[in-house]
Amino acid sequence: ATICAITIANSPWSASYAAFWHTQIGVSVGGVEYTRSVKHWINDGLMSLFFFTVALELKRELVVGELQDFRIAALSLAGALGGMLVPPMLYLAAAGGGPAAHGWGTVTATDTAFLVGCMAVLGRRVPLSLRLFLLSLAIFDDVGAILVVAIGYSGAINWLGIALVVVGMLLVYLLSKIGVRSVAAYLGIGVFIWLALELAGIHPTLTGIILGFMASTRRWVSDSRLQAILQDVRPSSAGKQGPAKLTRANLKRAQIATKEALSPVEQLEAALHPWVAYMVMPLFALANADVAWRSGDLDFSLVTATVLGLAFGKPLGVILFSAIAVRGRLAALPADLSWSVLVGGSFLTGIGFTMALFIAELAYEPGLLGSAKVGITIASIISAAAGIGALLALSRSRPDVGLR
Repeated sequence: ATICAITIANSPWSASYAAFWHTQIGVSVGGVEYTRSVKHWINDGLMSLFFFTVALELKRELVVGELQDFRIAALSLAGALGGMLVPPMLYLAAAGGGPAAHGWGTVTATDTAFLVGCMAVLGRRVPLSLRLFLLSLAIFDDVGAILVVAIGYSGAINWLGIALVVVGMLLVYLLSKIGVRSVAAYLGIGVFIWLALELAGIHPTLTGIILGFMASTRRWVSDSRLQAILQDVRPSSAGKQGPAKLTRANLKRAQIATKEALSPVEQLEAALHPWVAYMVMPLFALANADVAWRSGDLDFSLVTATVLGLAFGKPLGVILFSAIAVRGRLAALPADLSWSVLVGGSFLTGIGFTMALFIAELAYEPGLLGSAKVGITIASIISAAAGIGALLALSRSRPDVGLR
């Protein structure tokens, strides 16, 4: 989808392509009208689903997953924090003042999708501990990015909207406490919170983070109860009438019990992940990755600042803050993860494509947006090449680096 968008943006059809994404879609009832562009619905609507899935994944990892160990989670959190603080410093030093300075947020986030793609290319050469570190860091990073959007790129605060958001959160909490399981009920409240955030002047994609962290990790059927129910599901060689009916009833009961043995967080994540991976992210890339390579229109200082922030600032911040956390005994380096491998993997964090484009759309004036997109693309290519190259070299020189 990214390659397709870049190709069309540099073709004779670029104007028609851009016009399509600005087509207005909405509803009109009486004198009340609510319309937004196709790009707006993707960037603000569908991306809320992306952030919801990210929040679900992070909560699952923290509560029942690999990040239950505080010191392991602290390593990823420290790396993510460094990767969000150091890049803007380099960016601002290179960009100087003026309108470009407002785009500091574009160099704060890692693209989870492309990060996963690079690790897939490397295959078994990437240790499991590095995969966990980078994926956890990217998730923390995405949550941080939406907070950057909420704080740095939102309008004036409307306190009525904030009050309505709180009401919506209370409704979610109450429904969860009394055991309401209806997806439609929570979806309706989610839309209410989304509209309230927009009224409040805060980017509505924050809805995904709020609802994701409020989702329950409590299972309705315990492991012991599930095992007892599954033991009743046995094939019977008796006559077809009575025993067969009993078996079908037990199968249906077992089906429900198996589903309810997973928490709402796990169920929602499993259901949404394919839609986010194969619909939301490609659509976002098609709508936003229209990078036009026209040198006469480029602001080279902005391009340079963006490349410095992402390709160099991200790995520097990740390594520096990870080392400080380990040295200060706040975090622990896994036994099978060496510093050389962590340094090689940290280059991949400079791939800022999706989230960087997302923030760039909010941060830059139209005259600077094209230059920012070129800088983001160059930085992402450099980071992917450096990370893959470093990890390949390490796996050749040290066979124990990967899973062999």
